[in-house]
Amino acid sequence: MNLGLESVRLPDGQTMELEVVRHPGGAAVVALDADRRVCLLRQYRHAAGGWLWELPAGKVDDGEDPETTAQRELREEAGLLAAQWQPLATMLSTPGFCDERIALFLATDLQKVATEHQRHELIEIHWLAFATARQWCHEGRIQDAKSMIGLLLAGERIAGDAGISP
Repeated sequence: MNLGLESVRLPDGQTMELEVVRHPGGAAVVALDADRRVCLLRQYRHAAGGWLWELPAGKVDDGEDPETTAQRELREEAGLLAAQWQPLATMLSTPGFCDERIALFLATDLQKVATEHQRHELIEIHWLAFATARQWCHEGRIQDAKSMIGLLLAGERIAGDAGISP
């Protein structure tokens, strides 16, 4: 990641200086178990002012593709492996100043393994009924954008796979 000041010529011909964060990208995972429970992390985020509910997620490492990132983060943060992976979408997190793209995945057929939290990570692992997690998005309990979008898109995918409207 780096923050820079870039000279930009806009489509209307104006030239200006813009602060831009160049980010390697990330991946986030909606991990859904056989009982239709989703793995949510309650994680401390200083920049956001405290604890947030989030999907397992993280930054793409050098040379890594987003699905590999998603698999690694699911294992490290949630202590899970998944046999089935479905891409949901790729989103721009904050396009006004940052080029970060986050790939969203639905992971199923889960197996528990040991977590590998990094020293700076304060993470609690929780399992919540999928319908409740989606409701939390609408109620504002989940405020993290990638988590909200991932949960809402996964709901549409699950409904579509079942042949019902979301």
